[in-house]
Amino acid sequence: MCGRFALVADGQALQLQFDLTALPSELLTARYNIAPTQPVMVITNTAPQTITFQKWGLIPSWSKDPSIASSLINARAETLEEKPSFRTAFKRRRCIIPATGFYEWGKGEGKTKQPYYIHLKDNQLFGFAGLWETWHSPDGDMVETCTIITTEPNDLIRPLHHRMAVILDPDDYELWLSPDELPPMALKPLLTAYPAEQMAYYPISTLVNNVRNDSPECIKPLEPPQQKGLFD
Repeated sequence: MCGRFALVADGQALQLQFDLTALPSELLTARYNIAPTQPVMVITNTAPQTITFQKWGLIPSWSKDPSIASSLINARAETLEEKPSFRTAFKRRRCIIPATGFYEWGKGEGKTKQPYYIHLKDNQLFGFAGLWETWHSPDGDMVETCTIITTEPNDLIRPLHHRMAVILDPDDYELWLSPDELPPMALKPLLTAYPAEQMAYYPISTLVNNVRNDSPECIKPLEPPQQKGLFD
């Protein structure tokens, strides 16, 4: 699963990583605690060199109720071609969602859960594999939404969660963002767990638990408790 992530990068890094032609400066606000239903930065296969914003949580085009979005923030890679909510988008509407890290919660003390910040070892930008849709409300409003694809975890993430977001290899960006309708057999090989040896994580404070907290403190490593001396 992927329920929170961060995007802290400058425009030059985004342009280089995703081969963008332009990136308006107003889009470059650092975000440390991106949550479902919020606007997220997206690169779609209809505009592979341009940044747009979409709401995180897919609303299928045929849906009558937009509240379905809260249950479709993630899509399982194994069943994309079978699920009515995802199968058409998998063929025709794919996207990349830029990130610099994401969060997962493991066992803490007692009944509490310990949050962790997960990132690439080289701290570089990466792209989640996603799908997107356009939904028209009864009032005629057009809403673009997206979901993040998940897969079986690698050995690093497995102790924290039984799923992980698909991080695309940069060599696969072009294929994933192809404007053509592609068969599942051409795309499924891209949707595997990112190599564990290229990733790392560390514990952070519970500030990230509250979506209203969106500051560098969210990704700051948790300091170990002070050890008391014999005469303290």
